[in-house]
Amino acid sequence: MSDPHQAATSPGTDTASIERRAAIAEALGKEVWPADRDALIAKAQESNAPDTVLSALHRLPAHREFTNVQEVAEELGLHTEQHRF
Repeated sequence: MSDPHQAATSPGTDTASIERRAAIAEALGKEVWPADRDALIAKAQESNAPDTVLSALHRLPAHREFTNVQEVAEELGLHTEQHRF
């Protein structure tokens, strides 16, 4: 049974991963996609992203193109929502 006083998260997620993914999404915005690692880092720097976001983006593979923040989160090993259907 879940605690009604705790924030709800989707199955397969945890609060820390959600917060990290939200920080990445906020730094990158919606107009950057599709983009490779260097473009994502440049956009994050332009947005004055925190060092934690920049260091995470530096861990991405150099020659892969990402189409959305979900793909970035998965590549970084952040827990993401599992589809229920």
